[in-house]
Amino acid sequence: MSSSSPPRVGIIGAGAMGTLFGYHLASRCTVTMMDRNTAVLDAIAHSGLSINDGESQAVATSRSSSALYNSSVLFLFVKAVDTLQALRPFAGELNPSTPVVSLQNGVGNEDAIKTALGGAVPVVLGITTESAFSLSAGHVRNSKSGATILGSGGASPETSRWVAELLSTSGLQTSVVYDIRPHLWGKLVANAAINAVSALLDCEVGAIPANSDAARLSQAIAREAAQVAAALHINLPFSDPWSYITEIIAIGAADKSSMALDLESGHRSEIDHINGAVLAAGRRVGIPTPYNEAVARLIKAKETLRHAAFATSAG
Repeated sequence: MSSSSPPRVGIIGAGAMGTLFGYHLASRCTVTMMDRNTAVLDAIAHSGLSINDGESQAVATSRSSSALYNSSVLFLFVKAVDTLQALRPFAGELNPSTPVVSLQNGVGNEDAIKTALGGAVPVVLGITTESAFSLSAGHVRNSKSGATILGSGGASPETSRWVAELLSTSGLQTSVVYDIRPHLWGKLVANAAINAVSALLDCEVGAIPANSDAARLSQAIAREAAQVAAALHINLPFSDPWSYITEIIAIGAADKSSMALDLESGHRSEIDHINGAVLAAGRRVGIPTPYNEAVARLIKAKETLRHAAFATSAG
């Protein structure tokens, strides 16, 4: 997949993580950002992408998916609930050999990508501990370096390695593993234990281990998710879920979870793809997950109440 010209990187989703990865990739690639929020695209077109107080990186922006059809690689940084809608315009238009890279939350993204684009699409799945918090459109705070792990969701090993090299040479620590499923489930365990608790308490994630009641709830959620993974014969990449979770929390301790921010802004959360995914998998393998079910129902209730409040204020 080598070429004399810079790789053409398409990024769908110009939020915090899209901005962070777009900034790094723009150092050696031709990057085009797409987002449904036109105000965000206008700001990026005017000022570029920036991290902390560093100089900005210029990137192209587009309101139309057609500008990304000729991408060498397509990165997805939309919420898991928006994957199908974001990719449908690419069906039959994207080069069949173009890898689609998902670092999204949840464990159902591969199926959603292939539903939208066909089962033969070369999907690269991954997780990242990179932390980004939006300060303004195209401008994020990145407090501590993380790491990204990639694996195949249908892409060839060579394609996965090419994407990893692209990220590594752009300044993002990246590695490739043979089986990405343990890492996806490891991330799911952490997200299940962190995101909903932060959203329900409307607090920074660093408050969770500092509060004994929040910590006990988070531990119980993680324990259930780990039990489901074990029943699925998935070997998690850690022996102690809570130690792993506290390490993840430490990276972005001063920030609220993405789910908390979704509820604040009136957006749909990824609860069905996180705690809901644990609940569904638990039912399939006969593992009770009452804590995950409880927080999933509470988040859904809170979403309904917030939606009604936003609708009332808009009216």
